[in-house]
Amino acid sequence: MTQSQEKSRQITYVQAVNEAIEYEMANDPDVFIMGEDIAGGAGRANLGKQDAWGGVFRLTKGLIGKFGEDRVRDTPISEAGFIGAGVGAAATGMRPIVDLMFVGFFGVCGDQIVNNAAKMHYMFGGKVKIPITIITSTGAGTASAAQHSETLYSIFTHFPGLKCVSPSDPYTAKGLMTAAIRDDDPVIVFNHKLLMGRTVKPEMGKGIGFGSIVPEDSYEIPIGKALVPIEGTDITLIGISYTTLVCKEAAEELQQKGYSVEVIDLLSLSPMDNETIIKSVMKTRNVVIVDEDYPRCSIASDISALVAEEAFDYLDSPPVRITAPHTLVPYSLPLEMEFLPSKEKVVEAAVSILE
Repeated sequence: MTQSQEKSRQITYVQAVNEAIEYEMANDPDVFIMGEDIAGGAGRANLGKQDAWGGVFRLTKGLIGKFGEDRVRDTPISEAGFIGAGVGAAATGMRPIVDLMFVGFFGVCGDQIVNNAAKMHYMFGGKVKIPITIITSTGAGTASAAQHSETLYSIFTHFPGLKCVSPSDPYTAKGLMTAAIRDDDPVIVFNHKLLMGRTVKPEMGKGIGFGSIVPEDSYEIPIGKALVPIEGTDITLIGISYTTLVCKEAAEELQQKGYSVEVIDLLSLSPMDNETIIKSVMKTRNVVIVDEDYPRCSIASDISALVAEEAFDYLDSPPVRITAPHTLVPYSLPLEMEFLPSKEKVVEAAVSILE
């Protein structure tokens, strides 16, 4: 593959995650994946493996035909059961990837995640590693109703022992998925539904990973580090997953109005890159935090507190949070789109600060 061919290569977010999983499974026999319908469903294992469903978002499509039923496992509809099995497999030296289809289902298996996966390494004095990767979907905007549309990553960041990442495009999806599978700690990867089918416009932002470039070779994006796709001096916009795209779109409009905008793509929610956040805010002196989670006890609230405590003397204005309202996700699509943080809301907030 030539350099020019690599630069023009566009794949979707789903394809990027699939590539990362396939590479790790091919190179490490301890990696396997399980979840509901990821291999095509019970009774279908011998029918068209290459065309098996691959889960509700097609993240695992084609893998059963390459790795077989022992390493690509359909499970019963029992999140507590199969996530618990994943924790046990990780404790014995395997590297399971477990698909928790929607993050709103966490209540069914919360004990396995926060009492077992998060705590076992600590409680066993470091003698046991728990290298489990849990993938789950977040986000509204697809008319999937309240139980399938929440963005609940802040709940998991509350617990020591869990690492939480939220990619924003195909490049970061592949790099963070690779890093998660190779990590010796439990990592939860939150994939936003509105990003699944996207490639990224080459003109959006600057630098590798913020155009359409997704290398074919394996690579890692370090867990715990944010990226700065757009640099500026007047205001910082902080995005998470889909809201990073919202921040980039808002930055384009604000730049047309004559403002110099910096965008932070948070990527890692726990550990969080406090250094990059504080450095940026100290430079721009203004910050808008864009987070699709509910406002109470959210990542946006956490970042706002961080900025207020560690960069107060540098601020020209209080931190502003753009979040979903404190209400359940509506099923009505027009109401649902109003529920989401939008470019217009971010631009309005930024202009109110800068004028």
